[in-house]
Amino acid sequence: MPSPARNSGLPADFRTRNSPAAASGASHGSAAAARAPGDGPGGGGAGSTAGSAAGGATGSAAEGATGAAAPTSALKRATLLTLCACVLVAQSMVAAINLLIPQLGSSSLHLTHSDILWTVDAYVIAFAGLLIPAGALGDRHGRKGALLAGLALFAAGAATSALATGPALLIAGRGLSGAGAALITPATLSILVHLTTPEHRARALASWTLAIGLGGLAGNLGGGLIGQYLSWRALFAVMVPLAAVLAAAVALAVPRTARAARGNPDPLGTVLLTAGLVAVLFGIIEGPAYGWGSARIVAAFAAGALLVALFARHALRSPAPLFDPRVFARPRLRAATLGTATGFFGLFALFYVNSQYLQGVKGYGAALTGVAIVPLTVGMALVPKLAARWSDRPRPVIGGGLALIGLGLLGASTADAGTPYALYACWLLVISAGTGLSMPALTVGVVTSLPPHQAGLGSGLGTSARELGAALGVAVTGTVLSAHRGAHALSDGMAPALRIVALLVLAATAAVVAGYGRDGGRERRTGRRTGPGAGPDVGRDGGRDAGRGAA
Repeated sequence: MPSPARNSGLPADFRTRNSPAAASGASHGSAAAARAPGDGPGGGGAGSTAGSAAGGATGSAAEGATGAAAPTSALKRATLLTLCACVLVAQSMVAAINLLIPQLGSSSLHLTHSDILWTVDAYVIAFAGLLIPAGALGDRHGRKGALLAGLALFAAGAATSALATGPALLIAGRGLSGAGAALITPATLSILVHLTTPEHRARALASWTLAIGLGGLAGNLGGGLIGQYLSWRALFAVMVPLAAVLAAAVALAVPRTARAARGNPDPLGTVLLTAGLVAVLFGIIEGPAYGWGSARIVAAFAAGALLVALFARHALRSPAPLFDPRVFARPRLRAATLGTATGFFGLFALFYVNSQYLQGVKGYGAALTGVAIVPLTVGMALVPKLAARWSDRPRPVIGGGLALIGLGLLGASTADAGTPYALYACWLLVISAGTGLSMPALTVGVVTSLPPHQAGLGSGLGTSARELGAALGVAVTGTVLSAHRGAHALSDGMAPALRIVALLVLAATAAVVAGYGRDGGRERRTGRRTGPGAGPDVGRDGGRDAGRGAA
């Protein structure tokens, strides 16, 4: 985040965006951006989860329709670290760009306000909009290949941005990197699902979600240091050799997994769903700036709803759809998706005001602000080790974790200029603990509600929920803040904004807990398993395909 001094040269009405990064849990995502009055928000992410998988050998087999070795009970540490490093780097670019907005505004590229906003948003929109088809693409054509292709696109986009001579190239490079991240994120999670048995899966996914949170932290720290001491081009330039190193590590340390039995890429379904998600994201991101009732925003939401409806109609009639919408008939999948979106809704509402509060109200510089958010990673790193012991009881774990996020936001809403940082950090720790408690279980709930051969699709669904939730959190908070103007707009608007978000989180938590209860009740009545490892017997992607395409 820029310091107040470095931002003083920007126009008074300059608005910046915060984008998902964390925790996913968070991504974003995560990842989505929104306009923020005044100083640039420090979107950062804090992930959820920790835990390391036990060392040992993991099966390696040729990637093909005939299948690979069955998941093993131990995952090689080198494989786990490589996959987590890939998602960490992809997630770091969501947050880091926000801290470079003042430099971009005064650069030789002569960027307009709109150019800067699209520089931030291009990555997020491409990332979130392509996640579901990218996950399905990896399932059908090879997850390791999708991961390597994603790293190549990520590096190509970073190089384009680093060498940009004008706004168009800079924005195009950001979009290309976002497309690469959309391939990287679901591929890494899908590979982990295939290389672990259910009893070890929670710990492996905990490490993956922690990597998302550390990516947000790295983005904040790295972006703050570069914004204060180096050129903005350095952020993009360093990503090129880093992606090359990660690609070499993937080639050496990551085995191939079985492809899904179906090979039809469903181009029409992919176009319809991607365009629909992009339209919805555009409406969420631009809503606070143009007004929620403006013709542009209403048209974006209407177009998004129409395109998603057309996708559902197409998918229900297609012999080999991108995915069958009837998978959402499962209460647990619906609840886990809502819970993931809810957690990141709360987190990114905090991220939106966090850096503005620390810089504009507390007077911290950019680098110090990046350090001041470290408490957000403590609970995410430590709590999942305890939560993994209760992985067979997801309902209280998820409910308790989401409730802590809501309560922590209520506590943070009491902060003002006179609040000691130590007290504010305590509320950050509460939110962090809630994220670390709930997000690993929610991630498991999403990816294991689909059959193993659709693990990439499940990852895409979960990450899309994170990014949409993050975008909504930023948009709602930005809308409340925009109603407060003047020198004390942030300090006056922060409290009601965080209280509104906290109450929405707590209300959604009740719905998530109820959804898990309904699914559990059905399992007890029917004797069928609905937890980790169970695939939905719904539509064309039911038990027959699960058995045929599982790794």
